[in-house]
Amino acid sequence: QVQLVESGGGLVQAGGSLRLSCAASGRIFSSYAMGWFRQAPGKEREFVASITGSAVVTYYADSLKGRFTISRDNAKNTVYLQMNNLKPEDTAVYYCAARRGAYSDLGRWGGEYWGQGTQVTVSS
Repeated sequence: QVQLVESGGGLVQAGGSLRLSCAASGRIFSSYAMGWFRQAPGKEREFVASITGSAVVTYYADSLKGRFTISRDNAKNTVYLQMNNLKPEDTAVYYCAARRGAYSDLGRWGGEYWGQGTQVTVSS
């Protein structure tokens, strides 16, 4: 069992930046692929980014490439999402996700474990 706790959300003006963090419990953090998803009001949850267990490979939603960066620190059991040049359409609840298997495809299969979500609001 893996427990995920997100932090770092908040209110920011358009053009600003935020860094989300997700702390994971459990052993062998590096054996899990990690990722971020988001859900805006009235919309389905969508894939944002994912990272393999050793942080060698990262994946992004096409629309977010260049603005968002995912990273992880396996010594701290933490995954991050750096969000730059934020836009009002980035407003959503952001969820951290984990899936067993260092190279698991979260973009295709979704998360096996989920955090409770953190709200990101971007004002225009």
